[in-house]
Amino acid sequence: MNVLNVGFAMCGSFCTLNAAVNELKNLKNKGYNLFPIMSPIVQVTDTRFGKADDFKSRVKEICEKDIISTVKEAEPIGPKKLLDILVIAPCTGNTAAKLANGITDTAVTMAAKAHLRNGKPVVIAIATNDALSGSAKNIGALLNTKNVYFVPFEQDDAHLKPTSLISDFSLIDDTILAAIEGKQIQPLLIKRNG
Repeated sequence: MNVLNVGFAMCGSFCTLNAAVNELKNLKNKGYNLFPIMSPIVQVTDTRFGKADDFKSRVKEICEKDIISTVKEAEPIGPKKLLDILVIAPCTGNTAAKLANGITDTAVTMAAKAHLRNGKPVVIAIATNDALSGSAKNIGALLNTKNVYFVPFEQDDAHLKPTSLISDFSLIDDTILAAIEGKQIQPLLIKRNG
């Protein structure tokens, strides 16, 4: 198999960014050629989960490339056919809504639009507190969108956050391999604890 060119786009589910960076490193170790992409909020926001500059430094070091950080930088992904697959991990409810409704206003959403125009797969690792409420209709629309695949997900805290879903980031690679073959990895709904 040829080396896969993988876009790895990160959005502002800050509590999952460390898990995303860990999976990015795993993908690099497996030999993928990685193209990092970040939403504006990830690029500038320091939180209790880490500093923006630290995340950016780690991502650039792993990928050995500059981060695609603007709509202008992301647009050539389509005409240049830069990627074999695009992963959005984490994908927030905000970004899922934009994808479901054709809104292209960040590097991440432009990367998805540009990539999908080539009929190639996009993998979404959802992470949002309102997945089973306000974001449910958008997730449903994306589940029914050609060339869009989901990393299996679960309720991360059904009792304290009953509408929250989070993908199992350790399944990103398996989801990539299935999506390249035009298949949705199964089971899509997972249950671990409680």
